[in-house]
Amino acid sequence: MSHIDTASVDTDLPVILRLAELASLVHASPGLHVRWSEGPERDAACTSVDTESGLRLPGLSVNPLDAEAWWTRPLEDWLARQLSQYRHLAAENPERIAWVLRGEHVGRGPDCEPLIADAEAVAILDAALLDEAARRYATAFDAGRGPED
Repeated sequence: MSHIDTASVDTDLPVILRLAELASLVHASPGLHVRWSEGPERDAACTSVDTESGLRLPGLSVNPLDAEAWWTRPLEDWLARQLSQYRHLAAENPERIAWVLRGEHVGRGPDCEPLIADAEAVAILDAALLDEAARRYATAFDAGRGPED
């Protein structure tokens, strides 16, 4: 599995090392999201861009960490799935990290992802946590199976 070098991120934010730690944070502070990018400092001065149209979006593209009301499995399963679904973004660009943020929901992007404005960085997700999430996702889910399978 690829490792994201969180040590190279210039930030005073806490680094979350384990999935259980992230679950505790999400329980304690609803409304958190994860973003895969070059980091909070880089994103502070911009918003996301729809690469197909070239249009600037009104916020940053993110993915929610709160489980939906219908979710009856452990929160750690939800988190593992959310993190694993977009981990390829870091594989495509090794400068990208996973970081947790909160902010004002200002719309949806072209893939129906939430867009967040006035982002407040909360934490960085360590490579060990992302590896743990990938392992949990691979064992707890029928990963890759779709409705037509």
